[in-house]
Amino acid sequence: MNNKIITIISHEYFTRIKSKGFIIGTLLGPLFLILLIVIPGLVAYLSADSTSKKIAIVDKTNFGIGQKLVNLDTSKYYLSDKSEDELRRQVLAGESDGFVVVDENVISSGEALVFTSGGGIGFITSLEGNLGDIIKQKQLKDAGATDDILKLIDKPFKIKTLKVTERGEQKDYTEVYAAIGYFLGFVIYFLMFAYGSLVSRGVIEEKANRIIEVVASSAKPFEIMMGKVIGIGLVGLTQVTVWIILGFAAITIAGTIFSGSISPEQIAQLQNQTAMPQSSGTMLNIAGLEIPAISPWLIIGFIYYFLIGYFIYATLFAAIGSAVDQEQDAAQLQTPVTLPIIIPILLVFNVISNPDSILAIILSLIPFFTPILMTVRIAATQVPLWQILASIVLTVGTFFLCLKIAARIYRVGILMYGKKPTFKDLFKWMRIAK
Repeated sequence: MNNKIITIISHEYFTRIKSKGFIIGTLLGPLFLILLIVIPGLVAYLSADSTSKKIAIVDKTNFGIGQKLVNLDTSKYYLSDKSEDELRRQVLAGESDGFVVVDENVISSGEALVFTSGGGIGFITSLEGNLGDIIKQKQLKDAGATDDILKLIDKPFKIKTLKVTERGEQKDYTEVYAAIGYFLGFVIYFLMFAYGSLVSRGVIEEKANRIIEVVASSAKPFEIMMGKVIGIGLVGLTQVTVWIILGFAAITIAGTIFSGSISPEQIAQLQNQTAMPQSSGTMLNIAGLEIPAISPWLIIGFIYYFLIGYFIYATLFAAIGSAVDQEQDAAQLQTPVTLPIIIPILLVFNVISNPDSILAIILSLIPFFTPILMTVRIAATQVPLWQILASIVLTVGTFFLCLKIAARIYRVGILMYGKKPTFKDLFKWMRIAK
């Protein structure tokens, strides 16, 4: 690496880490990412059973089905003795959200008609579950089921898994590791997007301000591009390193605080309540609570896949930035670059649910998907070494291919002004550049 590239790297790196944006983003970034992931799920959970609609229940049976339904949730259901024609009039007049008639036919067929004013399926789904449970109970009783049998039917069945290791059997934290994998995959997705766009924006700004012409007089276009890509990449690596350190510090502090607030007898009691064999080398114990340890290999893999993913996409973002004069013009050209970043996020849940499937293996070995999906798989399961090595070879090879393509576009585009390029122009620049 020559001195010109090192100079550009130093300028990009030190200029950005001294900025207020970097400091604020580094300190508040983890909180923002957590909120970005947690809030949608929390909102969905809180709103799952919530509805502003209220539905009338007309009970034509002698079994108190309507009253049982109302007892489940008085905010959603109320009994009515009005005729169906009157209830239809109320629905049309906006005085009622809807009504359902429960009669002998509903019990025998297991189906009910709900008349509504339309709009929203939340309360219909809730009604289906609530009324369905009550009708099922009635059907079972009519079939001769006793109260004891009904209790057995309602009793949930649980599965507790044990992971077999060389040190013995221990509690399986599959769900926790899957959540960690999703979180790390989302972090890589966010960082590749953020820093890739930062590279593109930086190139466009320098080109628009004619700064690039001054820099190009003393350095080759390839040197400028590599210096910018590596410099901003080091900024991202610094930010990730700080986040990892802060994470370990937070866990250590939490362990100290909670361990000090719980007596040894309470800790022993919590440990005895877990009827699972334990292996001290595979989990952390904070205040008597078992927290699965994160393997150093996962951290190393996360850093590698973040860096290789960043370099693959940053070179392409730099090429797009060099081809346009304004940031608005880059949106159309960036679509083929941003899609391979978005697609893996859409596939994450499929991979998490079955990380050892043929589909998951193939998807994680596609170089443009590898940074996100392989990180998810490493967290969720034991990925064979050959797959990890194959992903490294493929991603490194893809990086050099993207670097070659991006360098040719950058070499021509960086000094092109006044024309909004098309994909045809980019292919032409790739052919003519040497």
